[in-house]
Amino acid sequence: MSQVHVTRRYRFCAAHRLNTDLLSPEENWAVFGKCNNPNGHGHNYVALVTVKSGMLLGASDLDRLDQVVNERIVERFDHRDLNGDPAFTALTTTGENLVKVIWDILELGLPAGSLQKVGVIETRDNYFEYAGAQ
Repeated sequence: MSQVHVTRRYRFCAAHRLNTDLLSPEENWAVFGKCNNPNGHGHNYVALVTVKSGMLLGASDLDRLDQVVNERIVERFDHRDLNGDPAFTALTTTGENLVKVIWDILELGLPAGSLQKVGVIETRDNYFEYAGAQ
């Protein structure tokens, strides 16, 4: 049986600094370059959330999805420093980690099995995608 998915787009702006305590300051600079700037830098992120369409039967279901994403992701990260978020206490704020954190947060707030994929556009050239543990 074929399955149709729906993807919704959400936007938030956030700052971060790529840095890890596992490396020296020199090693952090060598690995992360200008993204290791002590003052941080920011992005206008786009999060793409894909769910099974069978779980969303009407406009009220899309409203519910919007509510969950806006409350759990947009309000949490918009105009914030990702390095200060508890989810990143032991993680570097890379796009790879951000997309996984978003997945983990949304998976808890949506009907079981409905979340199919999360994508994060960080820059014109950087897109990260996660579809759960395989």
